[in-house]
Amino acid sequence: MSDPTVHWRGDGTPTSPRFGDIYRGAGGLAQARHVFLRGCGLLPEGDAPAAWADAARWAVLETGFGLGLNFLATWRAWRQDPARPAHLFYSAVEAFPPEPSDLVRSAASFPELAPLAAELAAQWHGLLPGVHRLRFDSERVQLTLAIGDAQPMLAELGGTHDAIYLDGFSPARNPAMWSLHTLQAVARLARRGARAASWCVAGEVRDRLVTCGFEVERAPGLPPKRHTLRARFAPRWQPRRRAGDVPAPTVAQPGRCAVVGGGLAGASVAWSLARRGWQVTVLDRAPEPAAGASGLPAGVVAPHVSPDDRPVSRLTRAGARATLARARGLLQGGIDFAATGVLERHAPGERRLPESWLEATASDAARAESFGADSPVTVARAQAAGVPLDAGHRALWHARAGWVRPAALVRALLRAPGIDWRGGAVVALIGPAEAEWRVRDEAGAVLAEADLVVIAAGFGSLALLDGPLPLHALRGQVAHGPMPGGAADAALPPFPVNGHGSLIAHLPGEGGPAWVTGATFERANPRPDLTAPDHAANRQRLAELLPDAAAALDRQWADGRAQAWAGVRATLPDRLPAVGAWQVFEQNRPLARTDIASTAIEPGVSGALLPPHLCTGLGARGLTLAVLCGEVLAATLHGEPLPVARSLAARLRASRFA
Repeated sequence: MSDPTVHWRGDGTPTSPRFGDIYRGAGGLAQARHVFLRGCGLLPEGDAPAAWADAARWAVLETGFGLGLNFLATWRAWRQDPARPAHLFYSAVEAFPPEPSDLVRSAASFPELAPLAAELAAQWHGLLPGVHRLRFDSERVQLTLAIGDAQPMLAELGGTHDAIYLDGFSPARNPAMWSLHTLQAVARLARRGARAASWCVAGEVRDRLVTCGFEVERAPGLPPKRHTLRARFAPRWQPRRRAGDVPAPTVAQPGRCAVVGGGLAGASVAWSLARRGWQVTVLDRAPEPAAGASGLPAGVVAPHVSPDDRPVSRLTRAGARATLARARGLLQGGIDFAATGVLERHAPGERRLPESWLEATASDAARAESFGADSPVTVARAQAAGVPLDAGHRALWHARAGWVRPAALVRALLRAPGIDWRGGAVVALIGPAEAEWRVRDEAGAVLAEADLVVIAAGFGSLALLDGPLPLHALRGQVAHGPMPGGAADAALPPFPVNGHGSLIAHLPGEGGPAWVTGATFERANPRPDLTAPDHAANRQRLAELLPDAAAALDRQWADGRAQAWAGVRATLPDRLPAVGAWQVFEQNRPLARTDIASTAIEPGVSGALLPPHLCTGLGARGLTLAVLCGEVLAATLHGEPLPVARSLAARLRASRFA
């Protein structure tokens, strides 16, 4: 068992054995309000409103999250302020995250924060090294946690921040937190004019902040502190772009957007933009939403796991969290989705877990709960559900996973205020016209006029692009039918099982409980035709994955109750989606002609136009990644903090193929 991150003294003071310093004193909340909130102008002063009053969004950056006191105090101040910004983004770095119980215990001293701490603790899971997004208050408050050492993790954060909390253990105890390189990383995340605050007024820290472009002053502190530090980011130079950055177009204000595609990708983009004030028109050739691959009867939402924890693994972890959080806010639990957990059964000899995780599960309860490789919990769950495990089969329990009905999620997303759904709209041409885009049908009639166009039509996106996007069709077929009933129902696990194939059983429905199994993968086939060989293949896969379940359902294949469904997904060579601007821009001017509808944008027009954006190529992981991709697109467009690490967001750029 590793040493605890937090040690509690007899008087209730939380301390760090690692750094030999305290997290906070008895007056911690008063200090948080005076030093950080008041220092950054986030509390009303007399008749003067807070600095964030009536803003569309406000972003706070904290260099040491600790026990979350500053976050909880800021969240509560946001809730109490009638002129609060519509969205609060809070980014924080923490190298050694505490246990959820420590968050709750710390806030217990401050009753007004205790309910918020309970909400925070409920989402405090799966915090492996990297960037994680936690969502509160119907996603209006978004906490981005960068788990790891301060300097490298600050480099993984994106967006610009309006307020900066310089917090952490003292420079004498934790000098790396206050080094020049760390403060330079902070400055790269600050907007010009951003205010910063700290309890630390050491001369070397003030000097380093001045070197980084801050104007610094000392202000009266709250006893026993004599002084507090306040600063404003006002460099006399133009901050340099970070190495590896590709300039992306951003907007100051939302406008009108046309989204082409009414499936998961298009609906997710539409929801994320509408929440930021855009008026969104969603166009689809089908009469109803989710008519394509998003019409799958039900799908598994679970992360991909790999020995080297490759980008797709980290993205799907973030995607599963985002999808299930969105589902909780929009769908009926137990009807349209359920966070049941998912058991992943591996084939003999298949190595999916890093050895460090396998070693950690015996002593690390948090990881055992999140990943559960060969843990007693996994074995017990598997055996109770009739899932065969033996020395040749490893199993992985995804505690934070489940199933979702994609079509239900699409419909719920499209019901958001600001979204106009238009079915039966066959888009044939997208072209510029003065300061806007015009979307036309085959007869040339205008379907929509917009400031921004997002193409999210799956494999159908390719027909609208005249460029080098290597999009490929990926046809998949599943089988589905009614639960067998009676004692046979017990042969079907109460949670999804995946591996070489998958099974979701006990799905509620108007016609009674049902099951879904599959899916096949047929590359380069753009037609969703149903085939008998694929139907037989799904039957065989189920027999290999779950023999007892297959036996219980065997009669349904013979009498026709086991039906088939097929859809076509879009995939790219690197198995990652294409998200964002479909041009490489320099100073908001295209380096080449637009790749939309074979129409060149004249230089005089291009500066006034946002480039077309893409959200496509989600492949077989659309249900897990669509919500996340919509947020990445919207955050990039608005210069907000990113919901994933910068290095991961960069791998999604559509412009990587331009």
